[in-house]
Amino acid sequence: MRENLHRFFRAARGVGVHVSPAESIDAMRAVSQVGFSDRTILRDALLLTLAKSQDEKLALGDCFDLFFSQPEPRQEQPEGADQDTAQDADQAPSSGVPSDAGSGSPQQELGPLAQMLLSQDRNAIAAAIASAAGAASLSDIRYSTQRGIFSSRILDAMGLQRLRDDLDQLTANNPSLAERLRAALDALREAVRDTVSQGLALYAREEAENLRNEILRNAPLARIERRQVAEMRALIRQIARRLRERYSKPRKRQRRGHLDVRRTLRRNAAWGGVPFLTAWKRKHRDRPKIVALCDVSGSVAQVSDFFLLLIHSLHEVVDDVRSFAFSSHLIEVSEILESKSPEEAMAEIMSKVGFGSSDYGSSLVDFEKDFMSTLTPQTTVIVLGDARSNNLDPRADILRRISERSKRLVWLNPEGRLAWGFGDSEMPRYATFCSVVRQCATAQQLERAVSDIVATYQ
Repeated sequence: MRENLHRFFRAARGVGVHVSPAESIDAMRAVSQVGFSDRTILRDALLLTLAKSQDEKLALGDCFDLFFSQPEPRQEQPEGADQDTAQDADQAPSSGVPSDAGSGSPQQELGPLAQMLLSQDRNAIAAAIASAAGAASLSDIRYSTQRGIFSSRILDAMGLQRLRDDLDQLTANNPSLAERLRAALDALREAVRDTVSQGLALYAREEAENLRNEILRNAPLARIERRQVAEMRALIRQIARRLRERYSKPRKRQRRGHLDVRRTLRRNAAWGGVPFLTAWKRKHRDRPKIVALCDVSGSVAQVSDFFLLLIHSLHEVVDDVRSFAFSSHLIEVSEILESKSPEEAMAEIMSKVGFGSSDYGSSLVDFEKDFMSTLTPQTTVIVLGDARSNNLDPRADILRRISERSKRLVWLNPEGRLAWGFGDSEMPRYATFCSVVRQCATAQQLERAVSDIVATYQ
């Protein structure tokens, strides 16, 4: 039971259902109570313990139906052989032992697989296929090109070599029974192929998804094709979820440092210095504060969509975040990001300031005029943009003052480094006043940059 459930959890992750170790333990406890006999109750128990949303419930239900559906061997017999086969079956010994009366050779018993196929016991055959699939590690299948390999492994585990020997013996001694066994073997091969196809659908989906995500993670955000935008958004949401899980708002409990001997002795003076109550030295951690400025102009419109998704996740990770968006002028979007879903927030922000001509100088003037007071020595300022200001005054002096008032100034640029400083790019001038300047042309680079920023406050 345990091994079967572990394979099911693996298949569930492949269809997009996040199964944590704690959830898998809860599911196993529930299954131990309801058992495997009633599939409807088993299905409900797994859905209740593992699914966290309606989408996951639907995906998990389909996965359950596929996982616990066992392909049944076909019942096929050669044409015109019904009567002969029936006579052979009546004449053959009950143990499935053929004999050659003409030659007088000694009777030789058939192997277990041959006897099982001739008996046409569907339950026994299905159980044997399932057992052989486990022995052949079918859950390790990853690619469609491995179907033949795993089919051969399963048949070998069931005793195919012995069955071939039995067929050779029957062909010489009892051709009609050999023909019947050969037809049963063909049906078995078909059932095994169906089992392998089922395993491919269950276990290879996670690998294919991981491969597709890995390609997307390293693809330039600015050159994502229209058909890939939805997949990239889903990937960015996964990144945001990982950030939330890794750096959630409830701060990690402060680790105890070294024992503070003086405070411990003072606290326990009433007990003659016996340290009933201990005092520990604690490392002071600044309260995190982040100010994010996101360029949503036309030149980075496709990339800013993903930037805003990540900024949205910051509001769920860090306690104090102020977010701003700009093209030719700058507005605060913190309330929009905190009160609305990512899709609604992005649509509203882009309708207000998106797709315009970028003017970094004018936007920095707006920030200095209305929001400079938000900066403190504990603030990390993040600028997400390509630093292209259409040959207008970049107002690098304002960026210098922002850097002086804050703890760190981090610039994340979606363009490649070779493009910095060419055309209307002001990146080299802005970089002078930045603590960190990083290229964020891919989702992987963006995740690492945001993760490094948030990790400094943990």
